[in-house]
Amino acid sequence: MRELKSIEERILERALYLMGVNKTCDISIRAIAKEANVNVSAINYYFRSKEEMLGMVKEFYLANTSTVAAILEQEELDPEEKLILAANEIMEYSLQFPGNMVILRESLKWAEEDATSRKVVEMSLGVGERLSHLLSMLIPGDKACHAYKYMMFMSAINYPTEDESSILFKNDMLTQKEERLAYLKLLLKALKSA
Repeated sequence: MRELKSIEERILERALYLMGVNKTCDISIRAIAKEANVNVSAINYYFRSKEEMLGMVKEFYLANTSTVAAILEQEELDPEEKLILAANEIMEYSLQFPGNMVILRESLKWAEEDATSRKVVEMSLGVGERLSHLLSMLIPGDKACHAYKYMMFMSAINYPTEDESSILFKNDMLTQKEERLAYLKLLLKALKSA
């Protein structure tokens, strides 16, 4: 991803936010400009087209997802630490940019025709496989049991950070890193005992 200027980054962040709130990538340039507190000509200046801007939003998604992947590759961390820190990063990113699931769904539709969409899907699947593997190392059970527990784990990470539901969780549990980490540790403990 090319180096972004602060205005470009703000436009991308606000576009991703609006995509999450509206659950679609089909956001008008005017709405993005208003949300980013810039004029429409600034968007046209930094991004030649809406398609180019969407491509940059996907690149932004990839850059943030690579942070999660890097955590999962840290050999000095044990499996539980990797799982908790990666899940925390996912939650933090989802809180800041609720459009990440929209970008993934959009990328799934266009993966065959668009290289960036394909990268989004591949990286997301790779991170998911690593998370699943770490969870299976920590929680005993057969394949079906593991699949259910992985679904519960991912739901417990994603549900509270979705835009509509975050209203129910507007407290330190989500907004403070230490509280999120405590939540994730308790989640793992519950899944181990279930």
